[in-house]
Parts: sequence; C-alpha cells; structure tokens
Amino acid sequence: MPTQELLSPQLQQEIKELMASYPKPQSAILMALHRIQEELGWVPEPAQAQVAELFGLPAQDVATLVTFYYMYHRKPVGRYVLKICRSISCFLCGCGPLIQQLEEKLQIKLGETTPDGQFSLVGAECLAACTGAPCLQVNDRFFENASEERVDDLLARLRRGDDQYPAANVSWQPKE
Repeated sequence: MPTQELLSPQLQQEIKELMASYPKPQSAILMALHRIQEELGWVPEPAQAQVAELFGLPAQDVATLVTFYYMYHRKPVGRYVLKICRSISCFLCGCGPLIQQLEEKLQIKLGETTPDGQFSLVGAECLAACTGAPCLQVNDRFFENASEERVDDLLARLRRGDDQYPAANVSWQPKE
C-alpha cells in the first residue's frame, strides 16, 4: 500500500545521498528525520511511513524512533519551541519554578502550544548543558543560567519577534 507523499523530491534525494554516505544506510535515519522536521516543522505519521519505505524498514520501527527521541515533534509546534531541561542538574538549580512560570505566562502546560501558535512548551530529559543549569532551548538555541527575570525578558523579546535571541551557540552568562 503506497504511503502519502509528503517529502519533496529534493528531500527524498538528499535522504538517499545521506544513506549512501554511510557504510550501513540505516545509520542516516536520525539525520533524515531531522531534515524532515526542518522542512515540515514536525514529523507526521505519513512522513514516517515514507522514511520507512526509503530505508526498507517497517513503519513501526521509524515510529518508535520518533516516539523515543523528544527532539522530534509528532504534532505541529509553535513558532518558538521552548524545551526546558528537567534532568537532575537543572532540577536542583530550579527548573521546577521556571516550568511553573512558563506555564503561567504562556497559559499552557508542558506538551502544549499557545492558541496563537507562537509558543510550544516541551519538557526535555537532558540538554547536556549542566554547567549552565537551569537550561532551556529556544528552537534548539541554548538559554543557560535561566532565572525568573531572564525568562520574563526572553518571553518579551520573543513576543516582539526577536528571532535571533538567544544567539545561536552562545551561552547566556549570569550578570555579575
């Protein structure tokens, strides 16, 4: 049974090239899912099925990967995806109150998107930025050493449309 075609011919070709660059083509599957999310904004089930066909896998194998890794979105997300780390370092440094603050300010719970489509709030198990705990990401850009005041500033900047904030791959250091 053929799957619904969601992937552009260019993206399908890119995935085939990724597959060819590895000794075992299946090694490219996570990169393929990342590229799909970049193009579509999320990884819908029909796209998962199409990836399974490209890789010669059962659709359930691809669905398992998308479900296992929190970085893949299984439903449409907002313009700004706020991933807040809930690992032990961030927990001990105060991520709990920051989650409550974000839920109150955005009027959504973890896993939800604001009605205007601007913000999605996602819990992350580890963002690997323990020295900057508590940490969150804005569309995969790190926002370290978060505090209630800084989160308020972050939300204000994003609401104004500051898509470059926080800067890519730059840690936001605490004020002296």
